[in-house]
Amino acid sequence: MLVIFRPMSAGEIDFDVDLRELQGQEGLGVLCRFLAAVGRRLGKPVVMTPEGDYGNPVLGFDPAADRVVLMADPQMR
Repeated sequence: MLVIFRPMSAGEIDFDVDLRELQGQEGLGVLCRFLAAVGRRLGKPVVMTPEGDYGNPVLGFDPAADRVVLMADPQMR
């Protein structure tokens, strides 16, 4: 999985992941393990937001729960 990191400030690092590389349940597992590894190493939450919608995380690592959690309500269409 290619991850492009962009240091934004002393307290914030943005990164991009190409979701086309992460197909199916196995791809989701790779993404969740990555978010958890970064969050555990930093001891901080790590959130994933849609590009351009930074205020609305959809998935993230919660250090208090020590796991990746769904942060948005799934929308039925």
